[in-house]
Amino acid sequence: MFYRSVLALALSLATMPALAGPVSFSGWQEQKFFRTADNDYAFRGGSLGIASDQAVSVAYSALGQDMWDKRAASWNWSVSQSVPPTDLRVKGGDDRNISLYFVFMDRASAERAGPNPRLRSLLGNKNARMLVYVWGGDHSRGQVLASPYLDTRGVTLIRRGAGTGSFSESVDLAADYAKVFGGAPDALVGVAVSADSDDTETAIRAEVSGLVLR
Repeated sequence: MFYRSVLALALSLATMPALAGPVSFSGWQEQKFFRTADNDYAFRGGSLGIASDQAVSVAYSALGQDMWDKRAASWNWSVSQSVPPTDLRVKGGDDRNISLYFVFMDRASAERAGPNPRLRSLLGNKNARMLVYVWGGDHSRGQVLASPYLDTRGVTLIRRGAGTGSFSESVDLAADYAKVFGGAPDALVGVAVSADSDDTETAIRAEVSGLVLR
């Protein structure tokens, strides 16, 4: 009877959903690009304000090992000023309001990268795989586009076309990863947010909040 109880407990724990992990925007870093104006990010803990005036840059954070096993995400986002619709498959002229990056690696590569790798090293790592959820472009919700910047290491997943409003999103990272790359993801090592308004010489006012990993 004792062993049956232990086995039942073990099975129940194995099938329980992973505990949710809220992501704070405090302490995030910004990756800037040569010869472009930078976005203005307001890091407020539970929310990230974005002001982009003919600019582009990326705010990002590496994730600790306690987050490596997360396989789903949810967040709120709002846009009060939007860039026009663009073709996100073409490098240059592919402005978008908000992109959320989820960066995966195999555990051996993640351990070699160390506890706080720079974004450039993550994006350029041949073992990295990225799901990029986007609000922007002239595309339909649910479309999956090849990234003109990430080659086979990342894809663009359309959540919203260009425009304004406030919405809540929930995504199954594991299912999307399997659909795009095949197999199961390993370590979720980083998250990033970008806004891009330089090519169309326009402006963005937006916010991301309530980012939770599960």
